[in-house]
Amino acid sequence: VQLQASGGGLVQAGGSLRLSCAASGRTFSSYAMGWFRQAPGKEREFVAAISWGGGSTYYADSVKGRFTISRGNAKNTVYLQMNSLKPEDTAVYYCAADRAYDNSWYRGADRDYWGQGTLVTVSS
Repeated sequence: VQLQASGGGLVQAGGSLRLSCAASGRTFSSYAMGWFRQAPGKEREFVAAISWGGGSTYYADSVKGRFTISRGNAKNTVYLQMNSLKPEDTAVYYCAADRAYDNSWYRGADRDYWGQGTLVTVSS
């Protein structure tokens, strides 16, 4: 599986962005998908994950209520809608795929596949 993230950019605090992650291959629906981010000088952190069929989602407390993860299996794409952005959301955002959908996502375990990252910058 190859993942291609896009949609990052510069936005003012309070604004919105939608990230997309397009996956290659015909087994997209066999993978749970998620997003991580890494801010300058900080460790990578979990943001959100979505189950294989999209019926279950999980978010980090820091983004709950502001970010929404969704997926379109027909388009092999996962999205991250980010609203009410804050300067502390500034980071490189990475999409990831893994056959497991469990607490390994927010425990920081490595994923089966990673995208290349897209930079989100939120100005104050």
